[in-house]
Amino acid sequence: MKEFFPEIPAIRYEGPGSKNSLSFHHYNKDEVVLGKKMSEHLKFALSYWHTIDAEGTDIFGSGTMDKSFGGASPMEIYKNKVAAAFELMQKLGIEYFCFHDRDIAPEGKDLAESNRNLDEIVDLIETQMKKTGIKLLWGTANCFNNPRYMHGAGTSCNADAFAYAAAQIKKAIEVTKRLGGTGYVFWGGREGYETLLNTNTSLELDNMARLMRMAVEYGRSIGYTGDFYIEPKPKEPTKHQYDFDASTVLAFLRKYGLDQDFKLNIEANHATLAGHTFQHELRVARDNGVFGSIDANQGDMLLGWDTDQFPTNLYDTTFCMYEVLKAGGFVNGGLNFDAKARRASFGFDDIAYSYIAGMDAFALGLKKAAQLIEDGRLDAFVQERYSSYESGIGAEIVSGKATFESLEAYALGLGEVRSNRSGRQEMLEALVNDILFGK
Repeated sequence: MKEFFPEIPAIRYEGPGSKNSLSFHHYNKDEVVLGKKMSEHLKFALSYWHTIDAEGTDIFGSGTMDKSFGGASPMEIYKNKVAAAFELMQKLGIEYFCFHDRDIAPEGKDLAESNRNLDEIVDLIETQMKKTGIKLLWGTANCFNNPRYMHGAGTSCNADAFAYAAAQIKKAIEVTKRLGGTGYVFWGGREGYETLLNTNTSLELDNMARLMRMAVEYGRSIGYTGDFYIEPKPKEPTKHQYDFDASTVLAFLRKYGLDQDFKLNIEANHATLAGHTFQHELRVARDNGVFGSIDANQGDMLLGWDTDQFPTNLYDTTFCMYEVLKAGGFVNGGLNFDAKARRASFGFDDIAYSYIAGMDAFALGLKKAAQLIEDGRLDAFVQERYSSYESGIGAEIVSGKATFESLEAYALGLGEVRSNRSGRQEMLEALVNDILFGK
């Protein structure tokens, strides 16, 4: 059988002292952290679109990689992509993958042909999944690339485009269920606006809610039992995306009564585009009981767009895994590497280097997050900082017994409030550094 990545060996764990760049220095899948194996905590997934399809194009230049994998016709190319994807996942030890429908099969001249192409490729994927034990984390539909979606899909001003998107999503849910996926993602794509001068925002949001409600109802009717996710993103490709950030998405879900049906798929780069930290978005999701899955990447703070770089920042991976552990870990979600090697990193071996870098960064982040939790000083400080709410007037506030009248009476007897304590931010940041980089 043809090998598509002959220069990439099976990647093994060699430990922190290894000088071999084609080995894991921190990701030891069987190492136990807080009672679970690393592989259970991290649930790494390959992003089909970036890894198997993306050829290094950007808005200023054509591709720098050939991802046809030796195929001549469109279907031959996409069949070869399946073999290449599973070869790469086996070599990297990645146990999950994620896809859009148009990532795995070419679009045909009409919906019927597109569905036939998809079914033919899904047959091959299903065979490879049974052969390798690799699983589908989540699926979704590409309702943003084709010109029919120039004004959006669920938020399009064109009812025909809405109908086509609904049919495409229906098929994608069917494929996700067939392949055993435990998640289905709604990413905004072009669900937003460029100018309010030509936009009926109320109708567009109502229609988006209608589409999502139909998706849930249909998915449950055919026996799909996994999660439905929304992935917040503030901008790109439209100036303003309706799913701006975690808080905006929560407001949308609650307004339309969808909050019991959806969880959030948080992406690091989208958080920074929204002016938040990755940890902030995860905390909002965790505090509101909607933490679901993660797109693991990072952005460049000097660039104002979605660069989708492989994650190597240890602070980000540590605080990410801190929130994941505090949330009780993944249930149906995982860490999908929605990331791509830089355009100038055009070798197939660069794909392996990129995944190794990201997997090691999260493995080390997991261990450091566990140390922060086991150390206990952060939790103890926070508990002490809010200890005034554990008794007395604070306990009355928390229990709901306090009223404006009772609080006024209490405040009149206080005099000046002088019991505030230092937030000790710098001390806590030094504590984190000691755990991350100290011996």
